[in-house]
Amino acid sequence: MMKMLPFLQSGPIGIRKESKDCIEENRQLGNPSTSVAEQVPVCPEPSEDWSKDQVKKSEKQEAACRHSRTSSITSNGSCASAGESPEKGKKGLIGILKSALKKKKDSKPLSVKQIMDLIEENKFPDAAQHLIVLEKSLSIKSEEELKTSQQDIESVYEILKRKVFDILKDSVLLAAAKPDLLQQAVDALKEQEKEDQNYLSESLPDQNMQSRPRKWKEVWMATVKESVETRMKDTRRTPTTENLSTAGQNLLHMGKTMKEDLTVVVQLIKQLYPPEFNVCSTYAELYHNYFASQLKKTAESQLEDKDIYLLLSWVHNIYPNDIRKDRVLAKELEKVKLGSLLPSSLIKELEKKYLGSEEATVKNCLSRCLETEIQRWKKDQEPEKLDGHFHSELAILAIQNIHGGQKRADALSAALGEEISPCLSRELAAFLKSYKDAFEDFKEKNKKQRFYKPILIANINNCRNFRDYAEKNIAEKDDDKVSILSTLSDIENSGFDVLLQQLFAQLKPIYKKFTENKWDSSDEIMNEIIKTTRKYISDFQTLNDPFYKAVIEKIHVHLVKEYIVRLLKRRVSLKSPAQQQNLAQNVSKNAAALETFCTNHGSQATWLNSALPKLAEIIRLQDSGAIKIEVATLATAYPDIRFCISL
Repeated sequence: MMKMLPFLQSGPIGIRKESKDCIEENRQLGNPSTSVAEQVPVCPEPSEDWSKDQVKKSEKQEAACRHSRTSSITSNGSCASAGESPEKGKKGLIGILKSALKKKKDSKPLSVKQIMDLIEENKFPDAAQHLIVLEKSLSIKSEEELKTSQQDIESVYEILKRKVFDILKDSVLLAAAKPDLLQQAVDALKEQEKEDQNYLSESLPDQNMQSRPRKWKEVWMATVKESVETRMKDTRRTPTTENLSTAGQNLLHMGKTMKEDLTVVVQLIKQLYPPEFNVCSTYAELYHNYFASQLKKTAESQLEDKDIYLLLSWVHNIYPNDIRKDRVLAKELEKVKLGSLLPSSLIKELEKKYLGSEEATVKNCLSRCLETEIQRWKKDQEPEKLDGHFHSELAILAIQNIHGGQKRADALSAALGEEISPCLSRELAAFLKSYKDAFEDFKEKNKKQRFYKPILIANINNCRNFRDYAEKNIAEKDDDKVSILSTLSDIENSGFDVLLQQLFAQLKPIYKKFTENKWDSSDEIMNEIIKTTRKYISDFQTLNDPFYKAVIEKIHVHLVKEYIVRLLKRRVSLKSPAQQQNLAQNVSKNAAALETFCTNHGSQATWLNSALPKLAEIIRLQDSGAIKIEVATLATAYPDIRFCISL
């Protein structure tokens, strides 16, 4: 009997059911559905030696005994305040302890059948408590009785254990649907863990308690692991997503399951357990470890390009941002050192594969875009107009592919975005060179097409979009930026040359009319030049504004240059100062007409406006020395005039 003393001292005191001081216990035991708390009888009256204060204190403790679920049950029908110790030195209390020990000899725990009834009624903590009491009662039995009773107890324990852990395995499902049932299972687990700790804390553990410690907490850990793996494997629970490969669907299922299940753990399951179980950390580590192990297997297999990208998306973006930083989970997951889903060496290997495949994908897309454009040219169809300007989809499609590759890399990580940027610039530079070659080939071979000029204009307009993208998105330190802008300038100027070729050819015979004997009628010649030019300019309005202004500037330069060439190409004999002044006046009038015409049509080449007036001033000069100085100054300001003078 003394072996029972530590147990009695650590919990409530059992009272004999035969005691005259207790309320009819047999009636209560006849109803096994009655909860443990309801089976606790009224405690005996205090002895006469107690003071009034002690009596009041004892009554309060007795009331707490009847209503508290935390009271330990040492034998059927026994009670005492939780945490009350006989060490307090109260004489009356010691008397009750001795009386309880004496009455214990004739007290009987619940039978196996009664405990089984509790299990069937899903009163798992009550059943666990009574099993503990029944287990402790074996200390006073003979060896033969002990063997038989132990077998019976172990059989009941196995039934209880199976039911409890079947429920705990489905914790995620039951947390919202049947929280009371889940709480019962958790409480039974807590009772067993508590009893294991009590047993291990004893200085001389009872040798008859060979089944202790039962290690239900370890079983719980294994059960949670099994539950996690089962749920992570069951891909049928996640609807199939269109365009996702099998690997992609598995990743989606595992990530979705982990996030949803951990949300249930944090919001509904954690509160059912004591802190020492570290419920959130346990679940989080198990989900993470399983996810990481499966991801590693996937990464080491043969993957399609899109699956490599998807894998890196989970590692760099979805997992750390959408799961670990989720507003519900973040606080709990910050306490757990989960780490990355993949080893850094494997991540680097995947990144290298991704960069290569992304560059190849962009290159192939650009090649297809150009081929489609070339086929469109061959059809000799008028290009579409956008806001009154001839338009081609080539630049838009090409830039979308380049930008898409950059955006996809940026979405994975800033480092990958920086790494792929020069690769994409290199592909754009190579593409534009191919585009330039195709454009030149079209120019030479398709001059007789009906829509030859509109197609040229549409391709010149393409350059604006390419130029804008390059200037805004390619770093100055990138060597390919210079190459890209240079190639675009070549395409633009090549197109301008073709567009202006016919105009300049038509103007040439008109300029020839500026001969020695016709300078007096230069106004009429200038009007004819302007009229002819105006007719062509109307066709150039389908160019985008920057290119329209550029072509008008080229026309402006050509008109001024050709005028100077005709003025200086042949010697003009001016026999008198009057003739000299008259020519200067005509040049000034022609200069004003050209300036007005070109400026009104959008030319911004204001630097040309003073060229002809300066020539007029030179013509007015009488001193040969002054003339030489002014000509030298003019040639310095306008280098092209040197060429004109040399003619």
